[in-house]
Amino acid sequence: MILGSGLGGLADSIDQPTRIPFEAIPQFPLPRVPGHQGCLIFGNLGGIQIAMLQGRCHLYEGWSSEEALVPLRTLIDLGIELVILSNASGGINPRFRSGQVVAIDSHIDWLFQGPKIPNPNPAMASMLGRSHRSYDPLWIARAQETAIELGFQLSTGTYLATLGPNYETRAEYRAFAQMGAEMVGMSTVPESLLAMRSGVPVLAFSVVTNVANPDLPSATEHSDVLEWSKVARSKLEPLVKTIASKYF
Repeated sequence: MILGSGLGGLADSIDQPTRIPFEAIPQFPLPRVPGHQGCLIFGNLGGIQIAMLQGRCHLYEGWSSEEALVPLRTLIDLGIELVILSNASGGINPRFRSGQVVAIDSHIDWLFQGPKIPNPNPAMASMLGRSHRSYDPLWIARAQETAIELGFQLSTGTYLATLGPNYETRAEYRAFAQMGAEMVGMSTVPESLLAMRSGVPVLAFSVVTNVANPDLPSATEHSDVLEWSKVARSKLEPLVKTIASKYF
């Protein structure tokens, strides 16, 4: 699992954790954004083994896509069975509300820096010319069923990734809405593409930290993003823990 902005506290729910700072692992990039601690944690969650990346590196920090993906690529090489991604996003869909957890079921890639796969085998090479696999519908359904058991509804939506680090203008929000985006952020898509192309199912959650109204001027600070992410932890933490205990 990769923890996005303000969600690093989810790592506190891991039992018997072994913590390794990114700086102690060769070739691991170091996050430079508040709310991303930069720590690899192994342990148990809901009775199953988990590897958790507490924080991520964004492309706008100056990392290349290949550099930023080293931590996830390392875990894929170790044989993980499921990738759970999380991020903080701006809400475009007016039905969403601040602090809401949404499952990503599709994305729009405005980063244009997908992960490279060196020397793909013939089967992989033929797949790269086609559209990527979707966010895993089975795991989305399981997450929605689990959310109902926990007393809330888990909506789904399309996530648009931009490079950043600036937040969007009102005109951009209008354009993104017309394109079909319901949330916008600055991460996740390269990680999901890497996992999908590596044959690992992906379950991704986005925490809506502010819902934009293109007709009204407003300002969003990173501190606001972190605060709304903390609110969402009360739903995301039991959701992930219950999914782990039920399906592994």
